[in-house]
Amino acid sequence: MAGETNISTLVKGMTPKLNEGEYVFATVQNLNNIDRTQTICEFKEAEGITIVIDKKIADELNLKYEYIASWITLSIHSSLEAVGLTAAFSTALAKHHISCNVIAGYYHDHIFVDKQDAEKAIQVLKELAEGFE
Repeated sequence: MAGETNISTLVKGMTPKLNEGEYVFATVQNLNNIDRTQTICEFKEAEGITIVIDKKIADELNLKYEYIASWITLSIHSSLEAVGLTAAFSTALAKHHISCNVIAGYYHDHIFVDKQDAEKAIQVLKELAEGFE
């Protein structure tokens, strides 16, 4: 099933959902001590493997992190070929001084924002969806 590519349809229908919990970005040199069923995302970089994981699990594993995030899922099935969705919501969030870290899954876009900005980010995204032309 192909995802949506029309920018207007995407923004108007993105329906942001705040997932429960606190999440962190940590880096490890290998995944031997990580239960990979517990990671949200993994990305290999030259310096190490970045993982996104529940804060409680990171604390149990004594992983170092600097940023505690909330996880927002845009509920519309966006195409990986869609143009402009990330720019639209990241610009709206930036206008409110909210940083965002975006991960595109096959079906949905996922936005990680500072934990203290979560409710404001949801509000900004809903307002963007309602006012988009």
